[in-house]
Amino acid sequence: MGAGVTSSGGGGGGRRRRGRRARSQPMAEINVTPFVDVMMVLLIIFMVAAPLLTVGVPVELPKTAAQTLPSDTEEPLAVTVAADGSVAIMSTEIAREDLVPRLRAIAAERADDRVYLRADGNVPYRQVAEIMGALNAGGFSSIGLVTETGGPALDGRDP
Repeated sequence: MGAGVTSSGGGGGGRRRRGRRARSQPMAEINVTPFVDVMMVLLIIFMVAAPLLTVGVPVELPKTAAQTLPSDTEEPLAVTVAADGSVAIMSTEIAREDLVPRLRAIAAERADDRVYLRADGNVPYRQVAEIMGALNAGGFSSIGLVTETGGPALDGRDP
């Protein structure tokens, strides 16, 4: 991969040979080009794959003018309400009657009481409020509503 052997014997001059063969020394150079190539390929693979690792329940989020929240080290818990009214914790669909006990079990294991609620824009507000109540009953007091940016600002300016 880059190591080789070089000959130290010169060609002529007044040098004396110390045996039948000229002494050979190992080449001390390392070729880093293949290493850099592999690292660049891995970087590109991770850059392409990272957006695909988000929560896998497809919903059409409403658009607002709110800014994004800063992220922490612990992976945030996400609860999703799909357009058909089904509820999922992260990417696992769950029955509504099992939601509060499951949330209590999750809250007991987590240090952070923050949860993100992703609801389809076509879901009635009543259902979103019911899920927020279940989140609170499950031990999560900090609920963030996930939206997409680029919506109306309601101050007379359009995006």
